[in-house]
Amino acid sequence: MTEGRLTIETQGHCATVRIDNPRMRNAITSAMWRQFPALIGELENRPTVKVIVIRGAGENFSAGADIGHLDEILSDDDGGLPSVAEEAVAHCSKPVIAAIDGFCIGGGWEIAGACDLRLATDRARFAITPAKLGIIYPLPAIRRLVDLVGRGPAKDLLLTGRMVDAGEAADLGLLTRTCEVDRFDDAIAELADTLARRSQFSIQAMKNLIDTLLDSPELLAQRNAIWQQEMRHGSDAANGIHAFLERREPEFDWPGGILAQPSPTAGRVLTTG
Repeated sequence: MTEGRLTIETQGHCATVRIDNPRMRNAITSAMWRQFPALIGELENRPTVKVIVIRGAGENFSAGADIGHLDEILSDDDGGLPSVAEEAVAHCSKPVIAAIDGFCIGGGWEIAGACDLRLATDRARFAITPAKLGIIYPLPAIRRLVDLVGRGPAKDLLLTGRMVDAGEAADLGLLTRTCEVDRFDDAIAELADTLARRSQFSIQAMKNLIDTLLDSPELLAQRNAIWQQEMRHGSDAANGIHAFLERREPEFDWPGGILAQPSPTAGRVLTTG
């Protein structure tokens, strides 16, 4: 058994959740899986936090679930602890960036795949390895993988468990951005700052609508109507249009709202903003 933890660091409007177990390449223990929902929920409810970054301590994102804890993880249906953590990340109303360096394996990819954007260094390496352990990858993670890369590539990655580099991962659709390793921190900061300066109303609305389209399409019309009404009655649209016409940076001030997230495991109403 190994010790590990998740930590939070905040700078400006960005909060960084760090997977901290570097002796084991940031393998995720049962206790760490349990931390994810609480930490994401805490950041969800901090009004000053606009962007969340998840990254690993040291030179790796995560080598996956701690093998010493697999018995406990597998005792629950569909990989209970990782799936709950994954869903907490996926259904956070705020934008979540996976910042990936080094190894991103198995359960580490499960967390990265649940994020909205994935930025990786050119030395990052990826593998999804349940077939090497005789286990089944959790269904939510399989679905997200298929959404990202399609049926054929998903089968290739899952059935072979092969390692892919950052270039191939980007070509497959696993990544949204790559950077040279010596620009990693700057690239993270630039992306987080860009998101923080945008309308949080627009970001959260479009994130929710995209996820609803894929996860709960029967709710799409209802959710779109809610967001459209909020747009008409809120101030962000007027602020953005006036700033554009006046050739200045907009000052968005959407205070956040309440909208049920379409999470089959969470089953709760999340407060956005």
